[in-house]
Amino acid sequence: MATKEIKTLRLLLGDQLNHHHSWFSNTDKNHIYFIAEMEQETNYVVHHIQKVVAFFKSMRNFADWLTARNHTVIYYKLDDTDNKQDLAKNLDYLIEEHNIGKFEYQLPDEFRLDEQLKKFCKTISIDSEVYDTEHFFTERDELEKFYEGKKEYTMEYFYRHMRKKHDVLMVTDKDPEGGKWNFDKSNRKKWKGSPPIPHEKGFRKDVSEIVSLLEKKNIKTIGSISEDNFNWPTSREDCLNVLNYFSKNLLNHFGDYQDAMHTDQLYLFHSRLSFAMNSKMLSPKEVLEKTITHWGENKDEVDVSQIEGFVRQILGWREYMRGMYWKEMPSYRRSNKLDNQNKLPEFYWTGNTKMNCLHHAIKQSLEEAYAHHIQRLMITGNFALLTQCHPNEVDEWYLGIYIDAIEWVEITNTRGMSQFADGGIIATKPYVSSGNYINKMSNYCKDCQYSVSKKTGDNACPFNSLYWNFLDDKKEYFKDNQRMNMMLSLLNKKSAKELSVLKERAADIVKNPSNY
Repeated sequence: MATKEIKTLRLLLGDQLNHHHSWFSNTDKNHIYFIAEMEQETNYVVHHIQKVVAFFKSMRNFADWLTARNHTVIYYKLDDTDNKQDLAKNLDYLIEEHNIGKFEYQLPDEFRLDEQLKKFCKTISIDSEVYDTEHFFTERDELEKFYEGKKEYTMEYFYRHMRKKHDVLMVTDKDPEGGKWNFDKSNRKKWKGSPPIPHEKGFRKDVSEIVSLLEKKNIKTIGSISEDNFNWPTSREDCLNVLNYFSKNLLNHFGDYQDAMHTDQLYLFHSRLSFAMNSKMLSPKEVLEKTITHWGENKDEVDVSQIEGFVRQILGWREYMRGMYWKEMPSYRRSNKLDNQNKLPEFYWTGNTKMNCLHHAIKQSLEEAYAHHIQRLMITGNFALLTQCHPNEVDEWYLGIYIDAIEWVEITNTRGMSQFADGGIIATKPYVSSGNYINKMSNYCKDCQYSVSKKTGDNACPFNSLYWNFLDDKKEYFKDNQRMNMMLSLLNKKSAKELSVLKERAADIVKNPSNY
C-alpha cells in the first residue's frame, strides 16, 4: 500500500524574497508556499506609503515568479476574504483547510516575528521545521561568538575578520588591497556640483491598484506617493538593473562623496540597493561580487578607496548591525541610557521648519522614503539627540519612514549609532555636532535663514547652542569617556555667562521647536 504523501505549508515573509533559496531548486506539488499582505504588518508602526507599496508589489512579483516555475502558491492580498490579517490565525486556517501535515518557515529577521512563530509552533499538533534564509554572510550568533570575552565591540575588528574569512579585497590572507583596511578618511569630500552625476536609472511604474487598496482598507501611512515619485525596484530584474547601473555609473565616486549632502541631489553616488537587499531580492554576496569585479576590470578609473567604502557598508556594517541586533534583543528596544524624554518635534512629519538642513532631509524622506546615512545620522538623528528626544519616539519615526527600515537594521542604527541610547555598545561616542559639520559636508547652510557661524542670537544656527547645551547636560555621563575629553575640555573653558546664554537659547528651541 502506497504511503500517503504529506502536504507541507511553507511560509514566506515579505522580506524573504530570495530567488536563489534552496527551497525553490525543485518543485514539489506537496509543498504549498504562503505569502500574505496583512494588517498585522501594515499597522505595528505607521509606515511610509511607498514602503508598504514596495513590499506588496515585490511580494506579488515574487509570487508570480514562483507560480511561473510551477510552485504551488497561496497569496493573500490585503482584502482577500480568507485573510485573517494575523499571521498565526492565517496559518491555523490554512493548516486545517488544506490538511497540512508539516509547517516550515525561514528564520525571521525581526525579533517580534521570531517570537510569534516560535510561540505558534508550540500550539500546533503537526511537525514544524525552521530553515536559514541563506542570505547573510553570518549566522545570527556569529558576531556574539567573535566578541566573546571582549569588553568593547569595535566594528573595525569584525570587519577585518570578515574580509579575511571571505577573501574580500585581499591580496594575501593577511594583506588588504591598497595596503590599508579602511579608507574612511578619504570618504569625506563635499560635493560642489562636480563631478557630474549620471542621470539616475528609473523604475517608475503604475502602483495605483495597491494605493487604492490601502485607501480601501483605511491603512494609516505617512509620506506621499505618485507614479512620478515611486521609483523603487520591485522585481529581481529591477534589482539587478540597479546593481548594474551603480557599478557602471556611480561606484567610481561612491567612496569620495558617501558622506556628502546637497539640496539639488537626492542620491548623489549612493547605490539605492538597501531595499533590494533587505527584501532579499539581491544577496550581499552577489552585490559584492558584481561591484568588486567591475572595480577589478576598471582599476584605472575606480580607486580602491571607492570600492572599499562600499564593501565596508555591506560586509562590515550591515553584518555587524545584524549580529548586534540578535546579541542585544529584546532588551535593546528599551535602552535609554541618557534618559532622554522629550517628544520628537511635529515637523518630523511635515518638513515645515526654517532650519534648511532639516527641511531638506525630512522633506526628502517624506517624498522619497529615502535619505542616506549621513542625513539620517547627522541631520535628523543629530537634532533629535541634541534636543534629547526619547529614543522610542525616534525609533518609531525611523522604522516607519524609510523604505529599507526593517527592525534588525533600523533599531541598531537608531538607538545605537544615532541616539547613543545603548550607552556605547555600538558607538564609542555620541554622534552629535554643531552646525559646522553640516556646513562642511553640505550646501544646506548656504540658503538657511540661520547663520552657521553664530552661536547665540535670533538668527544663530540652532544646532550650535543645542550642541553645547547637550554636552553640559550630559557631562557627568561622559566624564570618563576618553573620546569626549576634547569637547568637554572646550566646554569647561566657556564662561558661566556664555554657557548660560547658550543654554537659554537651547531651552527655547527644545520647548518651542515649531518656532524654528
